[in-house]
Amino acid sequence: MAYTLWMSDLTENIRVVLVGTTHPGNIGSTARAMKVMGLRRLYLAAIEAPFPSSRATALATSADDLLQTAVRTDTLMEAISDCQLVIGTSARTRALPLPLMTPRSAAAHVVQHATDQQVAIVFGRESSGMTNDETDLCHQLINIPTNKEYNSLNLAQAVQVVCYEIFTARQEDLPDRVEPHDWIPESAERMDVYFRRLEETLLSIGFMNPDQPKRLMQRLRRLYQRAQPDENELNILNGILSATLEAAGGRRQNDR
Repeated sequence: MAYTLWMSDLTENIRVVLVGTTHPGNIGSTARAMKVMGLRRLYLAAIEAPFPSSRATALATSADDLLQTAVRTDTLMEAISDCQLVIGTSARTRALPLPLMTPRSAAAHVVQHATDQQVAIVFGRESSGMTNDETDLCHQLINIPTNKEYNSLNLAQAVQVVCYEIFTARQEDLPDRVEPHDWIPESAERMDVYFRRLEETLLSIGFMNPDQPKRLMQRLRRLYQRAQPDENELNILNGILSATLEAAGGRRQNDR
């Protein structure tokens, strides 16, 4: 089933701020990560990468409009000066730690406050993150859990993770799992008829011990009930039983 995903007005109150970025490709990839998740306000603070850049445009794909409207500032303070909530991203523990959140908990926090506040999410340099002075400007920090044996996360990948969590936090009315539109599970009555026919077939071909059929049938019931077949799928399963009995009957005649 297709769902039309709306862009809430609150996204106009959320900005992504890149600080000291050195690679133009990461700026383009950030724009793409933002746009696909419904965020459009990109700020570039004290970046070292050449910009505008053909490399950034190439990696932005169809999000180059975000590059054209990106706000460039000399300092982080200029980029966040009108914000009431500033959340930084950090991979390391600070000497004076700030409240630390996962991307998911931070996203819920962002959505809650962005209804009536300006919110900035700040991402530091590719190699060294944010300086201590820049971190001091943040109210909270986000830490993205990673594999302890290999925790190297690309800047644009980090932006994608956080933007995705914000996107899903805005879609609370959408189900976690979307079933095919033509899928209607068969009734318990029809399934019970199939299970009785399945048991008869398995006994007929000698697959199941007639003295102890229950345990196997219980497991098979659980298997099929977990799958919840629809009408077409149940017809296929019944057809398999018919073909199995026909093939088994032919083999018995040939043996005689």
